[in-house]
Order: sequence, then C-alpha cells, then structure tokens
Amino acid sequence: MSYLEEIQVKNLDHLGIVAGLIDEIGIVKIINNKLGIDVREKISAGTVVKSILINGLGFVSRPLYLFSQFFQDKAIEKLLGERIKPDYLNDDKIGRVMDELYKYGLNDIFIEVVLEVIKKFEIDLKYSHLDSTSFHLDGEYKREEDKEKQEEEKLLKKDQFLLRKDILGNCSPQ
Repeated sequence: MSYLEEIQVKNLDHLGIVAGLIDEIGIVKIINNKLGIDVREKISAGTVVKSILINGLGFVSRPLYLFSQFFQDKAIEKLLGERIKPDYLNDDKIGRVMDELYKYGLNDIFIEVVLEVIKKFEIDLKYSHLDSTSFHLDGEYKREEDKEKQEEEKLLKKDQFLLRKDILGNCSPQ
C-alpha cells in the first residue's frame, strides 16, 4: 500500500478562519450556556449554530435537507470538533435548534454575542452608528376618519416611514 492510498484530502478553504473566529468569540459556549446541553444528543446546539455560520459563509445556497452534504468534503473534525460527523447535521436537528433559539430570543442571544465580541476584542464604544432606511406606501385609506389625513398626504404624494437602528456609544458591556 502506497502513502497516496492512505492520504485523505479535505478542504478547509477560508472556513478555518471563520471557525477560529467563532471559537475565539465563544459563540458555541454562549449558545450552549443559554440553551443547555442534552447528553443524549450527538452534537450540541452551539456546534449546530457554528455549522450554520460556517455553511452560510461558505457561499452555498442549498435546501436544509441537503445541509450535511456541505461538510462531506470538508475537514469537519477541524471545523466543528472531534467525533462529529456530517450526518449529525440533519434537517431535524437543525430545525430543533432553530426552534430553541427562537424560543429563547434571537435578540437576546445576539446581544450576548455582541457584548462578548466587544469585551474580547476591546472595541471602543465612544462612537455611535445610525443605520436607517425608508419605505413608502401607495394606496388609499379605507376608513372615513382617515380622509383628512389622505388629503394631507396627497400633498406629499406618498406616505413615508423611517426605520432607524441606533447603536449608541454610551452603552457598555456587563
């Protein structure tokens, strides 16, 4: 048997960097602390989230039931950890984790991760950022009491709404 027959080649591409940053931030630990770990499961919720992030940054758009195929040619033990197999990342497990994340609150988890990033990378918070977008609606008001408003709006020729997201510099991680 030659050495070439014993060698297995697996891809990491840029995903090794992504996995390293996820590990450095501690996203898996944060998710597992929030959602808990079921010892009967072969893969933790945090590791599933890590696999979703890696898959999403792998520039692949496939249906959920084909998710595990993404990791077939990847060095999954380097990206996600020892003893993890692509088959563990099936659509049922991913769906259960997504349901748990939603029940816990995605904004709460996102804030927890962001605060950890701020703390770990010592990000200065003295500046703020405002991100806004606007929408307009076309059409007529159906209710009688809105006719006056409709007349005012004809002057403007459109209804406009402004959606703003403020990130203030006076907040601090706890």
